[in-house]
Amino acid sequence: MESGALALVLHAHLPYVRATAPNSLEEDWFFQALIECYLPLLETLEAAAADPQQQPQLTMGTSPTLLSLLADPTLQRRFPQWIKARLGLLHEAPADRREAAVHLQATIERHLASWHACNGDLISRFAALQRQGVVDLLTCGATHGYLPLLREHPEAVRAQLRTAVREHQRLLGERPLGIWLPECAYYEGLDVWMRDAGLRYAVLDGHGLLHAKPRPRYGVYAPICSRNGVAFFGRDSDATLPVWSAKDGYPGDPAYREFHRDLGWDLPPERIAAHGLPGQRPLGLKLHRVSNQSAPLDAKQPYQPVQAQARTREHAQHFLQGRRDQLANLQAGMGTAPLLVAPFDAELFGHWWFEGPQFLAELFRQGPEQGVRFSSLRAALGGTPNLQVCDPCPSSWGRGGFHDYWLNETNAWIVPEWSKAGQTMVDRCSRGVGSEADLRLLNQAGRELLLAQSSDWSFILRSGTTTELAKERVERHLGRFWRLMAAIDHREELPEGWLVDVETEDALFPLIQPADWARLHNTTAIP
Repeated sequence: MESGALALVLHAHLPYVRATAPNSLEEDWFFQALIECYLPLLETLEAAAADPQQQPQLTMGTSPTLLSLLADPTLQRRFPQWIKARLGLLHEAPADRREAAVHLQATIERHLASWHACNGDLISRFAALQRQGVVDLLTCGATHGYLPLLREHPEAVRAQLRTAVREHQRLLGERPLGIWLPECAYYEGLDVWMRDAGLRYAVLDGHGLLHAKPRPRYGVYAPICSRNGVAFFGRDSDATLPVWSAKDGYPGDPAYREFHRDLGWDLPPERIAAHGLPGQRPLGLKLHRVSNQSAPLDAKQPYQPVQAQARTREHAQHFLQGRRDQLANLQAGMGTAPLLVAPFDAELFGHWWFEGPQFLAELFRQGPEQGVRFSSLRAALGGTPNLQVCDPCPSSWGRGGFHDYWLNETNAWIVPEWSKAGQTMVDRCSRGVGSEADLRLLNQAGRELLLAQSSDWSFILRSGTTTELAKERVERHLGRFWRLMAAIDHREELPEGWLVDVETEDALFPLIQPADWARLHNTTAIP
């Protein structure tokens, strides 16, 4: 019997934070993730793939909104200037942080050179890794909509999934077979609409499988198949906690870089402004280490890159030894090769945990000598011909494990707004489109509805960070939706240039199809 394997799954996602003006908070979100996470991950994967001694494989979800940002030519033009301003600020670092500043400058310049070498086309590089069999790329909901809260109108769920698949294929050149369900959230019958969109597998949190009916004989250590023909994998907490937990896991090590202390807070506003940046704010320039976790930020010690790199080697070895022992123990009691599924937000690697990409590189480098084999989810399914048939349990990977993080006193007001707009969209699309002009308006209305459904805004409202931004985003997209529907149904005249401005600002999903919202006559089976 073949030995078991470790399936690393990364979910790369940002909401559609395209901003019309430079130096916005939204632009910072994207560019920081770009320089700290996506470019380093590509470097790690490409280097591992080029080494014949390594056998890297992982699964990676790329949300359609993130792909839209990566493909946006305006953001591509702005990125080098955004980097240039921050490189200039590194020269302002105090003397005791020069080692950290020099290291960070070299790191940023290396990733910027990588950016220029591909003319900013990161999507093609991810697609090339998929063709090599290194990465299995998953899609997501079109705008990361929290699907259990959209189920009142199944057409809204169908539109999220079909739009996502269409956009993934347009940008990456290959139709996805798997999906990272937004927030790993599942409800009874969702597999019908996954199958309708051509999606064949997904990841759930552990209790999504452990509470399935009947209970899977191998727990989370083998995929199951739903009665509607979709495979599900379960998250293994033993394989994720050491990496995920900032308190108890590797990222909290005293040698690693401190996320919360930023040069943008340490420097006086006038020195920041001299580089063309607006005031004090997080700039992605972090020069301190965790030190003592309980220490206040002003007591953090300067970052020491060599010491941190040594810790990544030690932590990778510790992690692999743990997985090797875990697989051996499981295999002794299972009739099939066990699979450890370890899903994470991709942004953990590099953005939240600066050393994360180096940790991954060490995993791939040390894997063969530690006897740990890596697998993608697609490859694992290919090697598991007979899956137990089970109905997954409604679940999510949010706090509490079900749906309450996205439906509570802070954000519940959004749900009836989604419902009202969703019903109107279904009614209108079910009547057909009368003219090319109406189709243009309806296409944009669909984009605005999808954007309003992003789970990111509900998450922010619940977590209490930048809540005004989240509220403004939901209200902006819904306001645009209702204005577009009034223009279609009541011939209300739009202000001159308004439609062009909205289409320019929310310029995603060029292949959107209003027919995806057309009313279903039988919601228990695929039409």
